[in-house]
Formats: sequence, structure tokens, C-alpha cells
Amino acid sequence: MPPLPDPKGVFLNVPYDKEFSSLYVAYIVGLIQLGLAPHLASEIPGGKRRLDRIFELIQSCRFSIHDLSRVEVSPGPSSAPRFNMPLELGMTITWEMLNPDQHTWFVWESEPYRLQQSVSDLNGTDANIHNGTPEGVFSRLRNALGRDRPPPVPQMRKVYDLVNSSLNSIFLRNGTRNPYDRSVFLDLCSMSLSLGAFYPPARRAV
Repeated sequence: MPPLPDPKGVFLNVPYDKEFSSLYVAYIVGLIQLGLAPHLASEIPGGKRRLDRIFELIQSCRFSIHDLSRVEVSPGPSSAPRFNMPLELGMTITWEMLNPDQHTWFVWESEPYRLQQSVSDLNGTDANIHNGTPEGVFSRLRNALGRDRPPPVPQMRKVYDLVNSSLNSIFLRNGTRNPYDRSVFLDLCSMSLSLGAFYPPARRAV
């Protein structure tokens, strides 16, 4: 039997590509500003196969966010549809159905009604539409996960701008330009948390 999930833990199921990196940073900043702890599959060191690590991470988190905005509905000849995110969402839905009091999942999209095309089995599920912008991510995070007077979107944007402007120095320090690298992810979380001294994160009701 797995241990009880971290009540602040949020598993981030997002595409690991360059085009998504600005929203990826927005998720990290927004969640930490809401007093939550984001987690990525890439932060766990190897050993077991990747799918087992992902499932264990999902089980350890009270919440999960599944951003399907980069799933290609009609891919061109040089691209391929992305199945990792729907696969991890399916694993999460199964876990939540078997353990309804231990996990809550949310689906994010960039456009209204697109979810009905990409994953029609989720018809009836309300997607959080972020419109492909950091402000959209912050607004939807506040609505879905905010508690006890969450910080306003302009404040979250200030923290985001500071963190995002430091991305190149974080890359240099870690010897990689991959924003989804484990060391870069941990530095992004650490910096977002440290800025709470100037922009205090929201208190969450226990």
C-alpha cells in the first residue's frame, strides 16, 4: 500500500519541448506562489524504468495537472502526435478511481473545445483554458488550487519575470540548456520559493 500523498504535492504532466518552456516556468512559479510543491518525472534519479517512476510520483502527490495543449490533433508530415501526456493522464485517472480520496487531477488546454478533439473520452470534463499565456496559467491555477486569498495575477507575473530572466544563468550554472533537466527544475523551484521573501506565497488552509 503506497504512503499517503503529500497534501501540497502537484505532479506536472507537461510536454518537454522548447515551445512550452515559458508556460512550464509559469506552472512552477504559480504553484509555489500558491504554497504548493510542483514535481516532475525528470526530478527522480534513475534505476527503475521511467513508467514505474512516473506512477510512483503520481501516487505521492495529492494533485496533478495534465497540460494537453501540445498534443497534436492533426500532425504534419514532419511531426508526430504526442502520446506521453494522455498516457500519464490515463494512469492518473485509474489511480484516482481506485483511490478517490487521495488524488485530484485537472486538465489544462490552450483553446476551448480542443479537448473534445484530442481526447474525446474526456467529454464532460471541464478543461482549464490558459490561452497559451503565463497569465492564463496563473488565473486558472488560482481558480483550481488557490485557497485563503491567493496572490493576485500581477504579483505572480512579477515573480515569473524575475525567475524567467534568470533562466540563462541557471542554464550556465548547471551546464545544460534543457529547462526540464532535473537540476534546472530544482533551481527554478528554489528560486521561486526564495522570492517568497519579497512576494509571500499564499497560505493554504489545512
